[in-house]
Amino acid sequence: MSGTHHHHHDHHHPAPATFGLAFAIGIALNGGFVLLEGGYGILSGSMALVADAGHNLSDVLGLVIAYGASVLAARAPTARFTYGFKASSILAALINASLLLVALGAILVETLRRLFDPAPVMGGPIMAIAAIGIVINTVTALMFMRGRHHDINIRGAYLHMAADAAVSAGVVVAGLLIMLTGWHWIDPLTSLLIVGVIGYGTWDLLSSALKMGLQAVPAAIDERAVQEFLCARPGVRAVHDLHIWPMSTTETALTAHLVIPAGHPGDAFLHALAHELEHDFGVHHTTFQIETEGHDCHGCEMRLIKAA
Repeated sequence: MSGTHHHHHDHHHPAPATFGLAFAIGIALNGGFVLLEGGYGILSGSMALVADAGHNLSDVLGLVIAYGASVLAARAPTARFTYGFKASSILAALINASLLLVALGAILVETLRRLFDPAPVMGGPIMAIAAIGIVINTVTALMFMRGRHHDINIRGAYLHMAADAAVSAGVVVAGLLIMLTGWHWIDPLTSLLIVGVIGYGTWDLLSSALKMGLQAVPAAIDERAVQEFLCARPGVRAVHDLHIWPMSTTETALTAHLVIPAGHPGDAFLHALAHELEHDFGVHHTTFQIETEGHDCHGCEMRLIKAA
């Protein structure tokens, strides 16, 4: 049995330097707003404002962690960390989700207490504070808008800020309803709805991060389709030990043993194969071992018959 491998990768470019400025501005604006909104929420007794401030605080921490992870991911590999620090973006997602869940738990306890024992709140000031939040979150989202199609981390920052603008809009509506009706229970009810919406998104983030941390095949890639694609290559009789896993939140790796009885197909074959896998499946790093005879593995003919 002869073995060889071909490693093809596409250099992942970190977010442009301009996004470093966007992160800095976003962190400063949202950090200042958290102090304003949280402080006034406590003074005015508005749990809707406190809930939104807690969420915005987690967003500030999220921006800090995401920026730190993007900086680490761009660092070169070392003798000990041979993949570099690309997986730090996965750890960042896990940390962000965990922080958000802790914040939501604390807010939920107080919100439920206020729901059964509503306290008077001032609708006008609540609307004014939340309106500032709409402006700040919208401005921050716009700074990340142009990069949302090219980098999943930038897209996450954009969507998070856009969602925050929508949540702040909800707080404005709650303040208006309180002014019109005098029903102070609307405030904790709005807080409860905010917790529910954010909790739903957090669970999705946590679930995705855990799957990445456990090196599951990325959701956007169909493992069976990749297997059938490899089996369909000229001269390939069997494929085994196929592994597909995320190296980071933006890069995917693949390794596989290809049984080719005719022997090594040449570098051109391997380069073309790596290019097609990147173009068709979004796999950035590929490693293949070529074997002239299989051992305890199902041939491609059998797998293709089962797939049909």
